[in-house]
Amino acid sequence: MDEELKNKIIMAQKGDKNILNELVKDNYGLVCSIGRRFENRGYDIEDIYQIGAIGLVKAIKKFDFSFNVVLSTFAVSYIIGEIKRFLRDDGPVKISRELKMLSTKINIEKKENPEIKVNELAKKLSTTKENIILAIESTNKIESLEAKIDDDGMNLLEKLCSNENNEDKIVNNIALKQCINRLEPREQKILYLRYYKGQTQSKVAEIIGISQVQVSRLEKQVLKILKEKLKYA
Repeated sequence: MDEELKNKIIMAQKGDKNILNELVKDNYGLVCSIGRRFENRGYDIEDIYQIGAIGLVKAIKKFDFSFNVVLSTFAVSYIIGEIKRFLRDDGPVKISRELKMLSTKINIEKKENPEIKVNELAKKLSTTKENIILAIESTNKIESLEAKIDDDGMNLLEKLCSNENNEDKIVNNIALKQCINRLEPREQKILYLRYYKGQTQSKVAEIIGISQVQVSRLEKQVLKILKEKLKYA
């Protein structure tokens, strides 16, 4: 990342409102690009842009340099999440045909290679990483990480976060997805089977080919790592 941009982000995170406004202005085109995908919902498009800008501000304040991505890529999920939060009480979010087609192509690629990365998808489908993230996020339910699992009745966010209001929970949901993407493939698979598919540790052990004790140990390690990352997200 450009050192000047890095310094600006740090200054904005430390409370420099002028720098924060400058960063928002510089990246407002991204907000508008994403916001246009949510037109025709009965709201003025400028209102959608303003909501998206709130997501951009959150992304700047929560930007994690360890992710090794550009600000625009990091901000996509936050912008989408903020707009979807705003619209979620007005029925399902409508997305463009272009995004639906891209999402279908992504799903096909993921079936063939479940471990494929965002940058690999972008290259294979001749598009940008931002568009890949946009397609994935636009077709996923933002509450997807809040499904209960069968062992103790808690979901992954409840295990990692507490004393949050709904808005913070949604933001953490998006941040959590980004953290999960940085885990090792086996760690990702354990979380996927446990918290998305609701499998028991014994069943996960059978699927992966390790002992239940190993699954339990790995799960605890991963939850600890994610909790620490979310603390500073």
